[in-house]
Amino acid sequence: MKKVVLSLIFMAIAGIAMAQNATLPQNITIKALDGTSVQTSAIQNDGKPMIISFWATWCKPCNRELNTIKEVYEEWQEETGVKLVAISIDDARSASRVKPHVDGNGWEYEVYLDQNQDFKRAMNVVNVPHTFVVNGKGEIIWQHTSFVEGSEEELFEVVKKALAESAE
Repeated sequence: MKKVVLSLIFMAIAGIAMAQNATLPQNITIKALDGTSVQTSAIQNDGKPMIISFWATWCKPCNRELNTIKEVYEEWQEETGVKLVAISIDDARSASRVKPHVDGNGWEYEVYLDQNQDFKRAMNVVNVPHTFVVNGKGEIIWQHTSFVEGSEEELFEVVKKALAESAE
């Protein structure tokens, strides 16, 4: 059991270290909720930090994370200008449930569908929820998998740090 835990900790640290200064893949096509095609290069926030959250309708921790952030999102936006982009990995069979799910939860995020999971693979996402913070330069500066209560506080601290670094 200790070996498994140590392996997981090592992989998390290695993943965070490797994510430093990596950028978002630019030429992957995803879908907006209205069905229009969007290139991942269009995911931007005018030089301010972004949170990119890979999730699925069937994923309970994903829903808890996005619902928890929903409660503080307006404050986060006012303080930092952060934008949350939610990338659904629901496949063709469940993609029709994404928009009603988003609307039913009252999520004010940009939401896209990655039905073929090309973006997911390019970002090395294995499990959801998998959340990234991207600084104003488009560099991935932090990532985290899973969700427990309180994780949103750490996430916001990273967003504030990204904002402060971009102002330097």
